[in-house]
Amino acid sequence: MSAIDIAIICIYCLTLPFIAFALSGRQDSVSTYVGGGHNLPWWVICLSLVATETSTLTIISIPGIAYGSGMVFVGLAVGYVIGRTLVALLFLPRYFSGQVSSVYQYLGHRFGQAMERSVSATFLVMRVLAEGIRLFAGMLPVAAILASMHFPLPQWVIMLVIVGLTLFYTMFGGLRAVVWSDAIQLAVYVAGTAACVGLLYHHATDMQIHALRHSSRFHLFHKSPHFFLDPYTPCAAMIGGAVMAMASHGTDQLMVQRVLAARNLTDARKALIGSGFMVGCLFAMLSLVGMLLWARNDEKTLAAMGLQTSDALFPAFIVHDLPQGLAGLLIAGLLSATMGSLSATLNSMTSATLLDFVTPCRVLARRIGLSALAFARLVTMLWAAVLVLAALVFAHSHGPAVVFGLSVASCSYGAMLGAFVFAMFSRHARTREVLPAFVMTVVTVCGTMMFWRPYGTTIAFTWLVPLGVIVMFMYGLGLRIIGKIWQ
Repeated sequence: MSAIDIAIICIYCLTLPFIAFALSGRQDSVSTYVGGGHNLPWWVICLSLVATETSTLTIISIPGIAYGSGMVFVGLAVGYVIGRTLVALLFLPRYFSGQVSSVYQYLGHRFGQAMERSVSATFLVMRVLAEGIRLFAGMLPVAAILASMHFPLPQWVIMLVIVGLTLFYTMFGGLRAVVWSDAIQLAVYVAGTAACVGLLYHHATDMQIHALRHSSRFHLFHKSPHFFLDPYTPCAAMIGGAVMAMASHGTDQLMVQRVLAARNLTDARKALIGSGFMVGCLFAMLSLVGMLLWARNDEKTLAAMGLQTSDALFPAFIVHDLPQGLAGLLIAGLLSATMGSLSATLNSMTSATLLDFVTPCRVLARRIGLSALAFARLVTMLWAAVLVLAALVFAHSHGPAVVFGLSVASCSYGAMLGAFVFAMFSRHARTREVLPAFVMTVVTVCGTMMFWRPYGTTIAFTWLVPLGVIVMFMYGLGLRIIGKIWQ
């Protein structure tokens, strides 16, 4: 690794926390700490949403997928835009009219505290599992790249450094620091990706560009007979992707927290819908990297190039083919993607803990003699420790555990979306029906993901959320019918 690359990485890691802290302003209350004062510009929230839902794995994986399958992730983004538009039209007016800070407070107003805390606790558990996996897995390509560039660092050292830097500005800057840092981090890895696209296109021959233009890699969808197994067919991408986006951006505190920090409903809608288009553009840029690498390598297979997995494609390009400076920028971009998702997770878990478990938190804060804001920062620190422990546990896991960790959010999304649909659109729904249906749905979908193997493979991740919604309705309506029979 050159001195220029090391300097870029160090400057980025050392300056970002202080810039984010400076932009956060004064944190004088828990409301400001977890809600950002509800006056953030819509465009910053839009950038933060995109940075939150992308990670190091996103940046590493999409070019490898595009190398073999083309722009299928852009097709998935079409479903994302549809889903976010529906959330903006149907869900956000109810959230803003109810003046909620945690999205699960809406369920509490409709079904009571038991429902609110049950769904919030599910969110916290699922987020620990998913982010623990993502945190550790995000360190793997960074550690491999640094080792290949003769600057080896143990994975746990990289993890602790990133968690420490992220915890600094998240603890002391609150949501405002998280959102502003997300915007900066997104700009870093978008700039690095754009530079890679430009470099690859500039060095490609006319014959390679011609082969790429006349290939099938610009198709957005797969034509596959396996309807429920391929996530990139038109139905799976648009319908499954739309329902998944409705769940993630309409019921997950990780995303909704940012939208609720907007000044008004109009700004919230612009941020949410705009983030869908921005994600599509980011997916397109990352896909172009993979497609241009396919053309540059004269259509060779990954195996022919000595690569065992598609995720090894982009790191190999960073190590062997990028000029000095640009390699450092890309590594900084990978680190920023991990820091962005981590800071967002820490703040959203803190907000869910403080807002959905108000009474226990107040009692505990009084007993240990801390102010509300100091206690909020302590909660953030404790969740950071839990995430590090989860990441270290999953470091010793193999394939099935990793797959479970990456898919775990989708297992709860269907039940969450079903609960919110019952709350918003069913006047007759009652807690005694919705709460048991929620619990049974989470268990059913988790079991389906782990044990159902049609044709020897798992169901496509895009269908897990629609499956959860359907199962939630079946359980809820079934319990209502049983209740009427027993009356």
